[in-house]
Amino acid sequence: MTEVQRLAEFVTQASYDQISDHSREQLKIRVLDSLGCALGALEGGPIRMLREHLVDFGGTPRCTLIGGERTAPDRAALYNSALVRYLDYNDSYLAKGETCHPSDNLGAVLAAAEYAGRSGRDFLAALAVAYQVQCRLSDVAPVRAKGFDHTTQGSYAVAAGVARALGLDPEKTANALAISGTAFNALRVTRTGALSHWKGLAYPNTAFAGTHAAFLALRGLTGPLEVFEGNKGFKEAIAGPFEIDWNAENLERVSRTIIKKYNAEIHSQATLEGVLELQQEQPFRGPDVAKVEIETFDVAFHIIGGGEEGDKTQVRTKEEADHSLQYMVAAAILDGTVMPEQYRPERIAKPDIQKLLRCVVVRPRDDFSRRFPAEMPCRIQVTLTSGQTIAREKTDYEGFVTRPMSWATVEQKFDRLAKPYADPALRRRLVDLVHRLEDVPVTELTQLLAQAKTTVG
Repeated sequence: MTEVQRLAEFVTQASYDQISDHSREQLKIRVLDSLGCALGALEGGPIRMLREHLVDFGGTPRCTLIGGERTAPDRAALYNSALVRYLDYNDSYLAKGETCHPSDNLGAVLAAAEYAGRSGRDFLAALAVAYQVQCRLSDVAPVRAKGFDHTTQGSYAVAAGVARALGLDPEKTANALAISGTAFNALRVTRTGALSHWKGLAYPNTAFAGTHAAFLALRGLTGPLEVFEGNKGFKEAIAGPFEIDWNAENLERVSRTIIKKYNAEIHSQATLEGVLELQQEQPFRGPDVAKVEIETFDVAFHIIGGGEEGDKTQVRTKEEADHSLQYMVAAAILDGTVMPEQYRPERIAKPDIQKLLRCVVVRPRDDFSRRFPAEMPCRIQVTLTSGQTIAREKTDYEGFVTRPMSWATVEQKFDRLAKPYADPALRRRLVDLVHRLEDVPVTELTQLLAQAKTTVG
């Protein structure tokens, strides 16, 4: 039996009953968080472009788009995944050499579950499978340092979740994993240098492709079953040697994922909380700041601080802003928060924030790097124009594994993001339905999501 066949056995044998009560609650919290992110993104510029694309190309109306209309399952996976991802506000998983966003799989699993007429229990089980596969591959087979994007592991996670939602047998599941894993190995250049729309659309494209691969396997198409260990396979060509005993795996990794408090790249969260705590304790305004010095762990420095993935002081677009620690810190100081409004083009272009972000200096610190990812350590020092210096050191933030975000707090986040697109009654119905999702058909959820109102044509 090949490794992908063993993974397929894990996928097909997974059930809702295997998920602990704690992880069931955590999984539903992440569904609510993801749906808030999706609703809040309904009028994003790239979302409009995708909607135009889908209208132009059409598709058999088998699955629901959030905000209304129906299309083919793979295209619903693309669009709904883009909604979850666009704000860059959805959950994350931190491994030593990789960071991913497991809720990126929700759009694809939802489409497959709707297509197959599944229950909420089946949907949650399939989503838990996708979380487990992506997180565990991130643990043992990181690819970022080799120049590949985290969507590479996602190609296996999407195919696993969709195959489980469709109820594919082990043979077809193995072929779905093999097709998807072979075909979709993405480059890390997506997230380096001058950032483009593709930063937010790379995983939705993987969701589209992985869903398509699973449907091809459903029809009987086969893939290379030695995708992991074979000649020129994933291990030899990309990841290097690794082992996962899928017979020993569970569905609990969702509880190790973390939720964003601020609409900002995940590695910035503790720093932003620290900056805002300093400002609350000893109020200061943007013009009062002479310099902000941030010491952080190496992953944060390289991805958002100006390290190996490029200069972060040239900020012109949303995609560049939400991956610039300098910009996000400046926004927190000037606006008192970091939310979708801080990424509007007119806010990015204002002289106050462009000036202040250049006063932010980011440096890596070796002892902090050694403590990551068990902690999210950072030290913030603000020097005021008066000469006074104030500082704070952080190890985590509200939403990290050591300080999990409660259902009530996630519900507040959902309400804030969904408010422009869903009236109070619809929001309450969605919250209630997610809370009891295991007891209802998936179609009840998709029918509610279709009622969200948007001006996107």
